[in-house]
Amino acid sequence: MLNATARTEIAASLRAARAEVRSITAPSKEWDGLDVESAIEIQKENVAHAVAAGDRVVGYKLGNIAEAMQSAFGLNRPDYGHLLAGTFRYERTTVDRTDYVAPYVELEPAFVLGRDLQGPNVTVADVITAVDHCLPAIEIIDSRCENWEITLPDTLADNGSTGSVILGGRPRRLDQLAVDELEGTVLSDGVEVARGSTSAILGNPLSAVAFVCNTLSGYGIGFHAGDVVLAGSCLAAVPMEKAGQWAGHFAGWGSVEFEVR
Repeated sequence: MLNATARTEIAASLRAARAEVRSITAPSKEWDGLDVESAIEIQKENVAHAVAAGDRVVGYKLGNIAEAMQSAFGLNRPDYGHLLAGTFRYERTTVDRTDYVAPYVELEPAFVLGRDLQGPNVTVADVITAVDHCLPAIEIIDSRCENWEITLPDTLADNGSTGSVILGGRPRRLDQLAVDELEGTVLSDGVEVARGSTSAILGNPLSAVAFVCNTLSGYGIGFHAGDVVLAGSCLAAVPMEKAGQWAGHFAGWGSVEFEVR
């Protein structure tokens, strides 16, 4: 693991890049000792900095779990990140393209917990018991690493390449949805640009929630009642390159829409 001084330096450079909406050389290209454990500590340091500045942790995300996502970004393992309240945007409102470096749009199910969920050894049954309701969600992922040339430690240090989250307004209980086989589509200006199924999320997004809960418990992170957990995209991420209207749709459930200017 990198020493504390090196971790703090990387954290500061990523924090500045996020604040200034610019890219930097991927940390792994400049720090040979950057490993997963160091990257998680860097992520936690920047989350603590955001909280000290008035933000708050409202959940967690799992990324790069579907094969389409791993192929797109050259990763063969999932990444994880904290969700901060300050990154959430409202459905059917407008986001500014200049607020992002190199954004992509993902459609995924969001699970809202009604009780705490703490690994290790969390099962899918535990997840089902803990989930209060679920929502369709858009995640706008973004990377501070130049040209998305990332290793797993790079994206973990960059808080799982988080950008923004938009939650839809169609909450459903788990017994009202077949969450393991929902068909999802993303449309840009009314044209379908991606399609997939939630079965691509570790076979079942509830399994993905158990997986990320158990994994993060090894770093002293637990989930709490009220947390939002993003299980990961069910389709290939789509570049958000220009102004226009975007929509993500789950068949038989609902849509999430927003504008880009």
